[in-house]
Amino acid sequence: MTTLKLGIPKGSLQDSTIQLFARAGFNIHVSSRSYFPSIDDPEISCMLIRAQEMTRYVCEGVLDAGLTGQDWIAEHRIGRDAHTCVTPLADLVYSKQSFGKIKWVLAAPEDSRFRSAADMTGATIATELVGVTRGYFKKLNVPVKRVEFSWGATEVKPPVLADAIVEATETGSTLRANRLRILDTIMESNTQLIANGPALADAWKRRKLDNIALLLKAAIEAQGRVGLMLNVKQTDLQKVLSLLPALQRPTISSLSDPDWVALNTIIEERTVRDLIPKLCAAGGHGIVEYPLNKIVL
Repeated sequence: MTTLKLGIPKGSLQDSTIQLFARAGFNIHVSSRSYFPSIDDPEISCMLIRAQEMTRYVCEGVLDAGLTGQDWIAEHRIGRDAHTCVTPLADLVYSKQSFGKIKWVLAAPEDSRFRSAADMTGATIATELVGVTRGYFKKLNVPVKRVEFSWGATEVKPPVLADAIVEATETGSTLRANRLRILDTIMESNTQLIANGPALADAWKRRKLDNIALLLKAAIEAQGRVGLMLNVKQTDLQKVLSLLPALQRPTISSLSDPDWVALNTIIEERTVRDLIPKLCAAGGHGIVEYPLNKIVL
């Protein structure tokens, strides 16, 4: 049977990726003793690969497709004439802590002389994103002493082991805890579903990938939203409708009693606690809130 070889990012994105797949309808089980998770779809075989290496293995055909960040796709392009052999199929805005983008920032100690990238002449910069960082300073025409690879714990290296760092952050809290000041944002990044040329040229694999992309995007669209159903008298309908934001427009259905209608809509979950009392006061009855797993736009 034909199977799609899919890379799941190991490390900081692993748990959030598996949770996203679960909302999309794919249950992935990871064993601590194996790099080959099981998945409840016999047409997919999974492998855990570091996001930093995902583009390489998809390019080389070890994997048909995988999930990795725009940052590591960009890093893979360095030295390859800005070309890479993967194609992004879905823009998936989620990260390890939230459903948002991460930022790669230039940061230096709060009490250092560095106030901007222009001050970095002769400085040593520590980062995992070496190629992109070198390109950043080259574009600014700032001759740093060197950009060196950091194997981890990058925040603790200034000022003894480096003058400044380029590090990924979602909230900036770790940088602040280490008394580092953000000087500039080098790039923003979010997760991409990528595939190589041979996989996309295969009709079955392309269809499978398109279906996976559709379901993953639908799961992300549903994040933070809920469905709301209620009944309302025709005489109160306009008053209730004025309170209801909707993804498109509320669905209005007739009931057996011609004086009443049913409304169905999608709203942001954070608005529910304020909205439901207002709907009751405006004439809403039988209000039901329900969770959403997917929204296909």
